[in-house]
Amino acid sequence: MPAFFVTATGTDIGKTFVCAGLIRHWRAKGLMAQAFKPLVSGIDDADPAGSDPAALLAAMGQDVTPATLDAISPWRFRAPLAPNMAAALEGKAVDYAGLLTACRTRIAAASPTAPLLVEGVGGLMAPVDDDRTVLDWLRALELPVLLVAGSYLGSISHTLTALTVLADRGQRVAGLVVSETPGATVTLGAVEQAVARHFPAIPCLNLPRQPAGAAPAPVLGRLADRLLQG
Repeated sequence: MPAFFVTATGTDIGKTFVCAGLIRHWRAKGLMAQAFKPLVSGIDDADPAGSDPAALLAAMGQDVTPATLDAISPWRFRAPLAPNMAAALEGKAVDYAGLLTACRTRIAAASPTAPLLVEGVGGLMAPVDDDRTVLDWLRALELPVLLVAGSYLGSISHTLTALTVLADRGQRVAGLVVSETPGATVTLGAVEQAVARHFPAIPCLNLPRQPAGAAPAPVLGRLADRLLQG
């Protein structure tokens, strides 16, 4: 069952960019890789271009239509807030049980020829509903985790905190991607070195900033291959 949960140390770190790169690499090798980002906030259904679901659909070679949006991101909210807050503004609540069921259905369909990435929302401790966080969500699914971090000032602390929380909860981390933060004063290597000192068993890959529309970085191809090797 080659399925992974992709989360991050915070929001706007690069989860979707990493997911899209992995999906493109696998699909270029003939695998029917799938992405599932079931919960999204900050999306306008009338103009979804440029959204995370749109980027993932493009990586899978699909057009953005009402049907494909519903398939990849069935729970969507307009306000750019934590999902529970965004849902409340629309007089709704996040259906946590339904969210887990939808994820488990997709996970059951994953195979060596159709790997699956389940992408979370925000960072590791972002609220999902009023009682549970992304950490609760990924633990319920029992998937290995791919953590995405940045290289901004403070990222070392955020990254080590996230890895410590995951370790304390007994969660397996399949890999860490340090995505270069624009204008950061902290080097990619600094984050990697700190992680290596505290979590030497966790594979850590540096992802240099990519221009818009660029082909997937070679590092994501190497990560994609490593993930499927176990």
